[in-house]
Amino acid sequence: MHRKEILAKLAAGEITLEEADRLLAELGPELPPLTCKVSPKGAVSVYGLQRMPVTLYADQWFRLLEFGDEIRAFIERHRAELRWREKGEMADKSASPDSEADAQAASSTASDSHETSEGA
Repeated sequence: MHRKEILAKLAAGEITLEEADRLLAELGPELPPLTCKVSPKGAVSVYGLQRMPVTLYADQWFRLLEFGDEIRAFIERHRAELRWREKGEMADKSASPDSEADAQAASSTASDSHETSEGA
């Protein structure tokens, strides 16, 4: 169930305020929408992924988007080694590994970094 559905049910009297609170808490924080703007230098800036925008020139975005299938495949191959942020977690939190296993995963992904550039 989505946030708007929960609020609509609350407004219609189908659920109590307590039930709506519980359902909304289960959803967790709502992620901000992604938006695009043209930067002062004529690049495309995407807002909403992290604290600062991700900015690339149009030709770079096209190149990255064409490489999307390779990125997805790389992520699937290395899923166990990768860290996933929780909903609403800021990207600028400490990137230092929390455990020895995370440190080993980080070092093995660094050794595979050439894999992503081969298809470019």
